[in-house]
Amino acid sequence: MSALYKNTATTALTLFLITIMFCGTALAQSGVKINNGNGPQSRKIDLSLNKATIIELPVEARDVLVSDPDIVDAVVRTSRRTYLLGRKVGQTNAFFFDESGNQILSLEIKVERDLAGLEAMFSRFIPDGRIKVEAINDNIVLGGLVPSTAAAEQAREIAARYVGNEEQVMSMLTVEGEEQVLLKVRVAEMQRTLAKQLGVDTQAAFSVGEVAFDLFTANPFSLVGQPLSAGRQIASFTPGGGDQYDATIRALERTGLLRTLAEPNLTAISGESANFLAGGEFPVPASRDRDGNVIVVFKPFGVGLGFTPVVLGEGRISLKVSTEVSELSNEGAFTLQGGVFIDPTTGQLTQGTGITIPALSVRRAETTVELPSGGSIVMAGLLEESTRSNIDGIPGAKDLPVLGQLFRSRDFQNSETELVVIVTPYLVGAVNEKQLAKPTDGFAPASDIETALLGRLNAVYGVDKKAPRTRTLQGPVGYILD
Repeated sequence: MSALYKNTATTALTLFLITIMFCGTALAQSGVKINNGNGPQSRKIDLSLNKATIIELPVEARDVLVSDPDIVDAVVRTSRRTYLLGRKVGQTNAFFFDESGNQILSLEIKVERDLAGLEAMFSRFIPDGRIKVEAINDNIVLGGLVPSTAAAEQAREIAARYVGNEEQVMSMLTVEGEEQVLLKVRVAEMQRTLAKQLGVDTQAAFSVGEVAFDLFTANPFSLVGQPLSAGRQIASFTPGGGDQYDATIRALERTGLLRTLAEPNLTAISGESANFLAGGEFPVPASRDRDGNVIVVFKPFGVGLGFTPVVLGEGRISLKVSTEVSELSNEGAFTLQGGVFIDPTTGQLTQGTGITIPALSVRRAETTVELPSGGSIVMAGLLEESTRSNIDGIPGAKDLPVLGQLFRSRDFQNSETELVVIVTPYLVGAVNEKQLAKPTDGFAPASDIETALLGRLNAVYGVDKKAPRTRTLQGPVGYILD
């Protein structure tokens, strides 16, 4: 491409041409117009990185000066034609002089990345977005609108791969859709336990002739560890002659039912993590310092929830969820015996008290799922049945038919568990404060007369303070989804 300008002055040349041509890409014309006379010309041009432009002069040039050859390299092909190569992002200038030392042309050159290819990628891979790309030195700034956070992350990754360094990409994209996600988790568990114990302990004192015998058996319950109850039934028989026979019978059964229901709810913005814990922390000895003092760390327990939502667009939500329901338990607890130390007051050796560290009964699940807004899925489930049985007794005697029951004890335990974890995400937005209700709305303490005569601890009103007194909560309680 070229531009041609004519001048009527007879003492001056009538042609000046500047052509800017990029390797493999056609750009708009760029020309320089010569004023009447032979004065030097000054122009500004933009040059793409790693591409070239051709400068054609109306007169022969003898010297070409580039202030920063690292940014732009000038290759003089002929006295009137020079190639400028963009080697590095930045700004510089170039000067052209004739054989008399007079300045012919001054160029202000800015070298930037060619972003036409990047814009074409955005149009192809993110058609729903309106992304604008600008270059600042060697960096790229992304602006405009995208439908979701996932699209914004994709645009940033594409730009980072295009540049070759993600630190050179600055994202100022605006997400159009809803970005706040409320996660509702329901942990429902049913446990049924059954324990049976049947044992006979005998004690006999008798004599045969001049030889006296004393027989005693105490069969333990090795499965549960101890009798379910301290009560016992005793059968005694005294035939006479000083002989005595006693039998302690333990026949016990215990049935237990446990229902656990936890519903933690948590809200977070797309792409950000959120954590929730309703419970407590219990101390656990970890080590000792140089003075012998015990260093204690605290371990959390209770209902915990952590999740990271990513809105993918069109109501699709990707969730990385971890939920936990834990409680203190004596089963598996650890007891640390107390040591012997010198009492500083009396100077005598003293036995220290022991420490019992409770165990935790934990139901935990962690996974990544993808759901629509308002859709539910079973994140985790468990169906477990455990049966254990022990028989303890005197070898040989416990295997006798019928009479063997007098020399043995039976311990039986059965446990059944069913656990389900359900997750439901919602896209939510802010609402007016007046549209929300709290569980404490409408609560009022009972008067002394109501407490004394009616046995009430509180007087309950409706959500509307003007409503008459009622005995139950009225209206919505909790929160409202938008």
